[in-house]
Amino acid sequence: MFTISSQRQFIAQHYLIGGDWGAENELHSHQYRMEVMLEGEELDQHGYLIDLLDLEAQIDSLIARYKDKTINDLPPFKGKNPSVERFCRLLCEELNEALYAPSVTAISVKLWENAVAWAAYDLDR
Repeated sequence: MFTISSQRQFIAQHYLIGGDWGAENELHSHQYRMEVMLEGEELDQHGYLIDLLDLEAQIDSLIARYKDKTINDLPPFKGKNPSVERFCRLLCEELNEALYAPSVTAISVKLWENAVAWAAYDLDR
């Protein structure tokens, strides 16, 4: 099984809803770190699971939709608590839709909201 990975950092804001989480209920920023891992058993004719430059461009395009924004205000989070788990799943699903990578059989996104706390979402293709 081959694995390829890329990481990016970006800042976005949110506030939690639906419960009493103290300061987390107030608007605040996170410096998120997103790690994308792709897996597959076959390489293409160039010896790639996916062209790393293509992967990085797709990740950058995805992050641009959320970077420096309040994620509560964006349509996918309308009326939903923007937890790190929910955000991670959304990023994984959106990346999956955007990627053309026939050899990739699984995508995993890990999203840190600080130095010690993260969520992950795995998707089989």
